Amino acid sequence: MAGTVLSNRALNRATLDRQLLLARTDLPVADVVTRLVGLQAQTTHTWYLGLENRIEGLDPHRVGRMLTDGELVRVTLMRGTIHLVTPQDCRFLRPTVQPAIDRGFSGSRHGQATRGMDLDAIARAGYDLLLARPMTPRDLAEVLAERWPQVNGEHLAQAVKDRLPFVQIPPRGVWGAAGAPAFAPADTWTGLAMDADPDPEGLVLRYLAAFGPAGVKDMQAWSSLTRFKPVFDGLRDRLVELRAEDGTVLFDLPDAPRPGEDVDAPVRFLYDFDNILRGHADRSRVLPHEHRPRLASRNGMPPGTVLVDGFVSASWKVVRTQGSAPHLEVGLFGPISAADRDAVAAEGERTLAFLEPEGRGVRFVEL
Repeated sequence: MAGTVLSNRALNRATLDRQLLLARTDLPVADVVTRLVGLQAQTTHTWYLGLENRIEGLDPHRVGRMLTDGELVRVTLMRGTIHLVTPQDCRFLRPTVQPAIDRGFSGSRHGQATRGMDLDAIARAGYDLLLARPMTPRDLAEVLAERWPQVNGEHLAQAVKDRLPFVQIPPRGVWGAAGAPAFAPADTWTGLAMDADPDPEGLVLRYLAAFGPAGVKDMQAWSSLTRFKPVFDGLRDRLVELRAEDGTVLFDLPDAPRPGEDVDAPVRFLYDFDNILRGHADRSRVLPHEHRPRLASRNGMPPGTVLVDGFVSASWKVVRTQGSAPHLEVGLFGPISAADRDAVAAEGERTLAFLEPEGRGVRFVEL
């Protein structure tokens, strides 16, 4: 029988704490990335704000050098999206989430176009090509299409990237730099053999440490993997069982922090794909149900959001107007107190200074 019932606000504080959003830390960047089980990072630079929100005095150029030196990598992982992780976590995570990546490919137009083909042979050919030199998806597609001319090379290149772990290499993703997406084998780039066995139990424990307390459906939504109930059942002697206000069974690590719901939560400007908004099937612990439609977008690129008292209460964007300095525009989803407005303005100035050192001013609009 499940024990303690946690209010939604208590869940909010517990998750914010584990995501380092209650207070910035002085931990090294690699330690933070490990603690978070990576950051979603398919955009080139917005994820740097995710680190700035969590690390005091973050130097984005230092993070960029970590990418260049291979101390961090960007690779397809959870939910079939590119994540920023350490090489060690690349080796641990990729084989564990590979079934979800395979399923996503099979159901995609790329999977339909390559149905019946020897995907292992295509992947091996792609590996050999990328081992010789890093290539963009377009270049890889052109070479693969010479061998399998019956299929558009775009589908072949995607099969390679989904079948085996390849990292998206610098200068793509380096702060202040630009470059076409190019890929190299994860094993040669990191120096680590990508031969670890899948470890779903280890994944559950890491997930709970970073996103808990959470339920089976939360774990599945975060990872895109399925059939986790038996895994949780096998870990019951290592977990505590709790309940959400609606009766949902939640699990957690016995010694994980669960601060009280009265703990203050500072204002934070979240980047478009921040972990805190993608770690649960029920996002209401951070995103109120009535605000969820405001994050929908036609192009799949959600807006940046603002946490006020721990919950999404506004969106934000940097506005650039010819002839004037960039400014930060905050779109409020509803009324907030004068004190909260001042806190949003202050944190907005910090965010703008990080993103646009020449930027000036925070402006509020009602949505």
